[in-house]
Amino acid sequence: MSKARPVPRTVSRTGAAPRRTERAPGPPAAGASFASVWDALADTPEQAANLSARAALMRQIAAIVRDAGWTQAEAAARCHVTQPRINDLLRGRVSRFSLDALVNIATALGRKVQVDVLAA
Repeated sequence: MSKARPVPRTVSRTGAAPRRTERAPGPPAAGASFASVWDALADTPEQAANLSARAALMRQIAAIVRDAGWTQAEAAARCHVTQPRINDLLRGRVSRFSLDALVNIATALGRKVQVDVLAA
């Protein structure tokens, strides 16, 4: 007789159950066009805006690191993060960074982050 395995429960780092997000029924129609890649990837306009803002900030931070000629280890020390974290940033892994974390990194580099809200 085999023992039934318990089904693992997905839990976030904070220990809370994951939040459900509303999705449009089914995939986008074939040939659908989007204003940006973020609109195509995100479930909501709010998520798309957040992804876009994080990507823009990541590109600017990566440019600062590249223009300074720092190694990943040097950049990590200046940004007060680990080298693997800098590697994720330089490779554009948007999903691994919050806006908060990116603002903290930019500030550690002596930069001021400014947010503009524009009409859609």
